[in-house]
Amino acid sequence: MISNLPKLISIYLLPILTFVIIIFIWQILCNIGYFETWLLPSPKMIFQELYYSKFFLLKHTFTTASEIFLGLFLAIFLGILMGVLMSSYKFFERSFLPYVIASQVIPIFALAPILIVWFGAGLFSKIVVVFLISFFPIVIGVFDGLRTNALEMENMLKTMGANNFQIFRILRIKLALPSFFSGLKVASVSSVIGAVVAEWIGSKSGLGWIMKVSGPLFQTERVFASIVILSVFASILFLVVKLLENKLVKG
Repeated sequence: MISNLPKLISIYLLPILTFVIIIFIWQILCNIGYFETWLLPSPKMIFQELYYSKFFLLKHTFTTASEIFLGLFLAIFLGILMGVLMSSYKFFERSFLPYVIASQVIPIFALAPILIVWFGAGLFSKIVVVFLISFFPIVIGVFDGLRTNALEMENMLKTMGANNFQIFRILRIKLALPSFFSGLKVASVSSVIGAVVAEWIGSKSGLGWIMKVSGPLFQTERVFASIVILSVFASILFLVVKLLENKLVKG
């Protein structure tokens, strides 16, 4: 435990200490009038907004979280399926890989309004936006991971009587996990951005909508409160994926 103390300090204590110092300096600058609070609210104002509007914010957090979870789950399911098919069959790789890559060329800000026109301003259009922004890193992570070259290990398993399915299950999936989790970590954070973009462009609920309507009213403390919630939510998603990676890949 003592030998790991420097590592624990660098991982946990230093980021927390940096955060506290930034908040302290920010609050001091607001107190002396360096920043106009209607432009940049103080940390105290933001935390007060989080407390006094907690039920209002919680309601819209649930809306945004639903869009993120559903869109991300769909991206994981279809991303794994497409990655497996493209890595296993040249037909699928040649047919779909160019379109998977092309899907990332169009900015999500340009595509989201069209999707809302097609599917309406309800939940489904938000799920589609989250799916589109999360799908690419997952499918590429799975595709590249499954194509990892391990001919010697494959030949050894074949000499032991393993068939192609057993080689896939025992070897290729294990080799693909690091690449998959790298893509999933990117997708978990991107999914939050996708939900906010969709709500900003066409919605009447969610944290992205709160930010959109509060900004013109100079309710900047509410805007920053929403940003805090989104940042915490994205960090938790990333941490969960990281813990799963440590357990399944490094554990």
